[in-house]
Amino acid sequence: MSTAAPTTVVRRVAGVRPRWPLPWAPFQCLASTPHLVWQLTRREILARYRGSMLGVLWSFVTPALTLLLFTFVFSVVFHAGWNRPLAGGHPGGHSDFTLVVFPGFIVFWFFSDCIARAPGLVVTSPVYVKKIVFPLHVLPWVVALGALFNAAIGTLVFLIVRLVLVGLPPLTALLFPLVLVPLVLLALGISWFLASLGVYFRDVGQLVGLVLMILLNVSPILYPISAVPESLRVLIELNPLTLPVEAARSVLLWGELPRWDALAVYTAGAWVVAWLGLAWFERTRRGFADVL
Repeated sequence: MSTAAPTTVVRRVAGVRPRWPLPWAPFQCLASTPHLVWQLTRREILARYRGSMLGVLWSFVTPALTLLLFTFVFSVVFHAGWNRPLAGGHPGGHSDFTLVVFPGFIVFWFFSDCIARAPGLVVTSPVYVKKIVFPLHVLPWVVALGALFNAAIGTLVFLIVRLVLVGLPPLTALLFPLVLVPLVLLALGISWFLASLGVYFRDVGQLVGLVLMILLNVSPILYPISAVPESLRVLIELNPLTLPVEAARSVLLWGELPRWDALAVYTAGAWVVAWLGLAWFERTRRGFADVL
């Protein structure tokens, strides 16, 4: 494929922009350079596994080992469990702890993959800032699409394991992509903000790692919300990962519909975060070349 088309598109979208982006700008910046985003996403996925013997299987091996470790510690040692029947009449309990926590980890791994990479997106690509006209705002999209690829593999593995251990997944599993849409918007908005902030403050990456560790422990991934004391439950519910994690379990495990009203409010808030994140990125990118 010729490189002329992506270059032409890049120059067209890199011109004068409005002071504040339009409400649909988070998606418009993706649609305006589809060939470029596709090429960068493909390179992102291939580069992650290039030269390794297992290749893309590593996207399953590491999460699987992590899940086995958590299953042993929480289910065998601490006897944690939901003790709630799965869709299809399976009784659930301690033996299915891995199945219960897997959807939550799919959600968390997608979010953490995007956020952990965000502070270094611009810093590690100075050539895009200094040498050529390049739409820097597509970089968070590239990372998000690569993370979605890994999430798709994790979901496929989960469905296979569930099929073997329990049976056919419920029809509500088809709604899982809808559960991820607001989380993608939220991750993009935060990524645009952190990508810009990471240019001026190099300690942001260390802080993000600490915040992600805290989010993992205060998200209802390894325990149900009902296990949290009533006085602290509001803090768990304010966690931006709580609703997607609970919705993922509802559609993949329990065979229940997500809370559409809560998901609609979450989507609206995530859209605002994405729009503000992109606006911040566009208004601060003028100083990137001076810093780098």
